[in-house]
Amino acid sequence: MRFIADLHIHSHYSIATSPGTTPEGLWRWAQIKGVTVIGTGDFTHPGWFRELGRKLDFEGNGLFALREEFRGDDIPASCRADVFFLMSAEISCIYSKNGKTRKVHCVVLVNDMESALRLQGRLSKIGNISSDGRPILGLDAKRLLGIVIDECPGALFVPAHVWTPHFSVFGSASGFDSLEECFEELTPSIRAIETGLSSDPSMNWRLSALDQLTLLSNSDAHSPQKIGREANIFNTDLSFDAIADAIRTKKGFEGTIEFFPEEGKYHYDGHRSCKVRMAPEETVAAGMRCPVCGKKATLGVLHRVAALADRPGGSVPDGARPYRSLVPLREVIADTLGVGVQAKKVDRAYFDLLEKLGNELTILMETSAEDIVGAGHPDVAEAIARVRSGDVTIEPGYDGQYGKVGIFKEHQKTRL
Repeated sequence: MRFIADLHIHSHYSIATSPGTTPEGLWRWAQIKGVTVIGTGDFTHPGWFRELGRKLDFEGNGLFALREEFRGDDIPASCRADVFFLMSAEISCIYSKNGKTRKVHCVVLVNDMESALRLQGRLSKIGNISSDGRPILGLDAKRLLGIVIDECPGALFVPAHVWTPHFSVFGSASGFDSLEECFEELTPSIRAIETGLSSDPSMNWRLSALDQLTLLSNSDAHSPQKIGREANIFNTDLSFDAIADAIRTKKGFEGTIEFFPEEGKYHYDGHRSCKVRMAPEETVAAGMRCPVCGKKATLGVLHRVAALADRPGGSVPDGARPYRSLVPLREVIADTLGVGVQAKKVDRAYFDLLEKLGNELTILMETSAEDIVGAGHPDVAEAIARVRSGDVTIEPGYDGQYGKVGIFKEHQKTRL
């Protein structure tokens, strides 16, 4: 069975998340987006774990379903579909190694609540797991991997958004130059990495050390509306074991759905407080510092990939899986209308398209231009065609600031 999975999200117990990020909210928006398997996020948090226990039923295949009494009926009929939850959590490790402070985020996927509870118990003895859905622990990432191996047989351990400057295994500010430097003899237990919003597979293909790993993409959503902005495409049975086996072996893993990496918050270098955005070569010319205030610039993902790469851009290793770069449908609609994403008329057009044509990812990837025109949205049809062909302009994101995607140039918008 071919399906889409988004395995890294957060709950309303995480800092800076929407209060609507509940099991029922995730269930609703997974259908609207076209996601069949959604990570629970935050299973290490006791409050969230109890909520999951009240609202989810175990399906016997390592996945969970929302109980009937929590299911609403406010979903467009064309989007309604089965949704399954997979137990997931992100853990922030902050520690010192090799004379440097390290900040590494990792995602853990497990196949039952018992394993999640055992891991929760071990981590509660190390630090505070109740203050944030993504706990921050003074714990070596290698030691965390060892604990997961001990407590959760069959679990998957995935370094998260591996290029993010401040909180990742390869990050320019606090990371390592290789997985082996971080995880040492336990490195063979890692079979996948998460590329993050600011990089795409083609950037990661420049590192031969990553060839044997599966390159996952997930939304890291802090609100249900962000589900599926990046995701994974599987063609397997619907079970934890089948998903895990596909991730470990790449068999049944068909590729990923991506942001344009320039839209990510850390693609370029820069200094947000001074509103300075720089390409890597500009940063080097500026002595790696902000030309306005003289402080050290935040080196973005493009810069860091180039620093560690052993291949030129455009390299495609054997066994590489394909990917699709998309712009979220609300952003597409907003661009055609020349208004902000939160405008009411964007919302009206969004749900009109869903009701007539189906879920968002199907519209963005599969629905024909003719059908979108027939639904009464010719400008959206043209915009989606441009996105599919990569005919977009982007002001790259930098130092925590999202990039800005443009589909129609200003002189073209006058005719819309």
